[in-house]
Amino acid sequence: MRRRAARIAFGAIGLLAAGYVGIALMVWMRARERLAHPPRKPADAALVFGNRAYLKGRPNPCLTGRVDTGVALAAAGLVPRLVMTGGLDREDGRIEAEVMARQARAAGFQGELLLEPVSASTRENLSMSRPVLQAAGVKRVILVSEPYHLWRIERLVRASGFDRLFEVDYAAAPSSCWQSWGMLYRGALREPFAIVNNAANGYLR
Repeated sequence: MRRRAARIAFGAIGLLAAGYVGIALMVWMRARERLAHPPRKPADAALVFGNRAYLKGRPNPCLTGRVDTGVALAAAGLVPRLVMTGGLDREDGRIEAEVMARQARAAGFQGELLLEPVSASTRENLSMSRPVLQAAGVKRVILVSEPYHLWRIERLVRASGFDRLFEVDYAAAPSSCWQSWGMLYRGALREPFAIVNNAANGYLR
């Protein structure tokens, strides 16, 4: 009986591990695809997703990379305004959207900046940005985040009906956060966990 129970337990662990690896591979492949195919069609705004503001006393490359990508979209003439979404960073007490706005200005962005400074998750980023986008008359929006984050964002967009309110495109931020091995942990390990958690709560499709 013990051997049988052990085999069942190891089999279950193996299935879970295989599923986890499968999710990580899908996330990685979609990330590479988004990096290879950046937005080409103009939009009314870029919605830049928040992240931890600082890391080891320095600006978090995951966040600055997203902001830089939004600024680059504006510089290329693809968007006239940036919408920064992200609330209180409990680790350092900063409002992510406010930090992002300052970084965009420091990077030379002179266009309209709108803030959503309350959300605390990717799902809330989308839901709480809706009224901000609608009040600005946005019809088409480019969603900006780390490459590994976009697979989950796409599914949250569909599950929440966000894409029924706006025409949506995606921009992957080719930042040092994406390229470094230290941050690869977030895409290979943490993001699949977040996907499983969102799916378990009925947020994904």
